[in-house]
Amino acid sequence: MKSKALSRIIMIVIALIILGGSFFVGFRYGQDKTSTTKSVVDLTGQEEGKNQAVDFSAFWKVWNTLDEKFVSKSTTTVSTEDKVYGAIEGLTASLGDPFTVFFPPEENKMFTNEIAGSFDGIGVEIGNKDGSLVVIAPLKDTPGYRAGLEPGDKIIQIDDTSSINMNADLAVKMIRGQKGTPVRLTIVRAGKSAPFEVKIIRDTIQIPTIDTKLTFPTSNSASSTDNNGLGLRADGIFVISLYNFSEPSADLFRNALRQFILTGGDKLILDLRGNPGGYLEAAIDMASWFLPAGKVVVRENFGDKKPEEVGRSRGYNVFNKNLKMIILVNGGSASASEILAGALQEQGIAKLVGTKTYGKGSVQELVAITPDTSLKVTIAKWFTPNGRSISDGGLTPDYIIEMTDKDRAAGKDPQMDKAIKLLNQM
Repeated sequence: MKSKALSRIIMIVIALIILGGSFFVGFRYGQDKTSTTKSVVDLTGQEEGKNQAVDFSAFWKVWNTLDEKFVSKSTTTVSTEDKVYGAIEGLTASLGDPFTVFFPPEENKMFTNEIAGSFDGIGVEIGNKDGSLVVIAPLKDTPGYRAGLEPGDKIIQIDDTSSINMNADLAVKMIRGQKGTPVRLTIVRAGKSAPFEVKIIRDTIQIPTIDTKLTFPTSNSASSTDNNGLGLRADGIFVISLYNFSEPSADLFRNALRQFILTGGDKLILDLRGNPGGYLEAAIDMASWFLPAGKVVVRENFGDKKPEEVGRSRGYNVFNKNLKMIILVNGGSASASEILAGALQEQGIAKLVGTKTYGKGSVQELVAITPDTSLKVTIAKWFTPNGRSISDGGLTPDYIIEMTDKDRAAGKDPQMDKAIKLLNQM
């Protein structure tokens, strides 16, 4: 099961998370694990695998001209290896896809280390969207979250360096750093008349996964809460807050559903706000608790490369038609979050409340190029069961409810309030 899941990671690098680097959403390990043992600097124009239909004469003429004539303004010498890496990075950039990225040794090590566990950073996922460097989602209880960064914030400066038109990978490298050190981000936010600066102290990031609570109707407010999620009252509304689709998330979600069933209630809120995604297999597994076997969860379109693949429910389907369910989403809900929310919305299981999701509907495969470098390449696009492209504007909620700065300052949650109200009317 674990090896299967590892072959289907959806890791986000729309959005290299600044937890330290990258995070879950739209990524999977390459099925071709072969890597060349030949050094990348051994390219000669007759290298193995060369496409004979491509004329590299212009490339080598530029290479030789630079070797002969270029005078650097600094005393630092650019190595042959660095020039090759730069050429490969230029090749990937020519595709115009911010998710297709070449990782030289340092970046490759950073990327693989961050997949494995905790790291130092500010806990905010960023990505390139519509030509800007934007915040996708701050993770709960991280420095970026506590500093008040919000999904959709545009980052126009990192410390004293402009980040306009900056690639997310470079931005990650600049923002991450040693625990206890500061970084300054200049932010442009919708509704604010001018840019403003946020100073954040880096810390070791432990990625949260899931929280549960049980809310109860009261006479003077929308609800009261039992944060242990164990109150045995059938009039309660059970809330599962899922922060990512990491490897243990499917088991943790199953345990949360067990707690829900023990309450005897029939009202469920799944909070996917700010959840940037993760393992595709986890999203399919979670959807399977609500759908009969064989129902479509997600469609994977490879263009003309190979036939469409369909992810289907495994048919756990433990809930009957009496279940009343709302899913909360916003601009920080991406990839696996959109797959799960889109499937349950289109299959008639749940209504969506909140704002439009991010729209991360592509999947990347990680391919080893040399022992210490790799290529992350877009290989497919995700579609909902009814064939909606997730990348094409994300998911639109059934009930669009905004969350304002004024709401946050007052400790209000109009999206949660709307979900509770809808469930109590069902």
